[in-house]
Amino acid sequence: MKFEDLQLIEPILKALDEEGYTNPTPIQEKSIPILLEGTDLLGCAQTGTGKTAAFAIPIIQLLYKRKEAGERNNKIHALIVTPTRELAIQIGESFASYGRYTKLRHTVIFGGVTQSSQVNAIKAGVDILVATPGRLLDLIGQGVIRLNDIQLFVLDEADRMLDMGFVNDVKKILKVIPEKRQSLFFSATMPDTIKVLAGNILTNPEKVEVTPVSSTAETIQQEVYYVDKGNKNALLVHLLEDPSIKSALVFTRTKHGADKVVKILDKAKIKAEAIHGNKSQNARQRALSNFKDYTTRVLVATDIAARGIDIDALAFVVNFELPNIPETYVHRIGRTGRAGASGKAVSFCDYEERAYLKDIQKLISMQLPIVEEHPFPAKIFVIEKEEKRTFNNQRGGSGGSNGSGKRPQGGNRPAGGGGKSPEKRRIRVTK
Repeated sequence: MKFEDLQLIEPILKALDEEGYTNPTPIQEKSIPILLEGTDLLGCAQTGTGKTAAFAIPIIQLLYKRKEAGERNNKIHALIVTPTRELAIQIGESFASYGRYTKLRHTVIFGGVTQSSQVNAIKAGVDILVATPGRLLDLIGQGVIRLNDIQLFVLDEADRMLDMGFVNDVKKILKVIPEKRQSLFFSATMPDTIKVLAGNILTNPEKVEVTPVSSTAETIQQEVYYVDKGNKNALLVHLLEDPSIKSALVFTRTKHGADKVVKILDKAKIKAEAIHGNKSQNARQRALSNFKDYTTRVLVATDIAARGIDIDALAFVVNFELPNIPETYVHRIGRTGRAGASGKAVSFCDYEERAYLKDIQKLISMQLPIVEEHPFPAKIFVIEKEEKRTFNNQRGGSGGSNGSGKRPQGGNRPAGGGGKSPEKRRIRVTK
């Protein structure tokens, strides 16, 4: 299927052609016709599937046609609420790209920067508003924004809204927009709490689901390195000594951890920058821009800061720390191997993260290949292997069985074990 087959207006088709887009992604192919009919939509899709265009294109077309029919200007008719500043900016860029020939006006508002330019843009009149919850409610409270004329409402990354504690803010926003509207709800995952929220927002929606969260692209080569926590920095530097790795996106669980990794890489003369919630908006945008143009080789990010970041031709992702939520692993590595391109995702796993790895493998229904030959093998795993080998040998050796097939008693147990199983002794060694 081509975009021409979706009954899109000429101004949008012209913009898409200039962007080099000819074929819609599955979520675009499924969602655009539904939205053009005026139906509510429940979309289950993760980043990298093209979901922004799936809602931006029909919104532009619907508002363009209504304007042509004589609808009043200088009113906010479409509201897109998204959890992070980076994602809001990227959504704004999408509206600018696809709507460049429609004369529709949009603006993006978010916290962390002075509000003056955002307020001026709103007062000048906009058709489409992209916002993060905090700044939106702030400007509503100041009387700068009125949402009485909203016809289209989009809640994007709903599961991340929940993670970041924005659910109450979303409920406040719902109280000040018209009940009669077309609503779009997107989430990468659909736990019960998200289903309840969707039920409060949508009316008789059509459901579109693509790329289930439990799947990873076949084009992504995935590997695991067992490494002690104290050797993760050295292993990362070792991997980045490979000149074929032009750029790498590295994930940590915490903001502090991201900053520490940047310092280590800087000492190793590897240009790196961090992107997380404690960075100013300007610093975050600058770091992202530097990474995209290869000025910065490594971008170290926390999950919340990186959510929604779309980086073309990203070939290498590193899970410096495994996420404690298995779905997050899928989101992280989904930033490589997009649109059929190849990519590689490597994960560092220390002893305390083994449970996380087990949950990830259960979710994606595959065992991740283990790279055993590297300079920093985890000592605890080596100890574990040796103890299991010793234990099994003694069970099957001349002194390891009493002839009845039962476990031997007393002195025939592994030396030094004190009568304890290898599992219990292994845990003691880690301490």
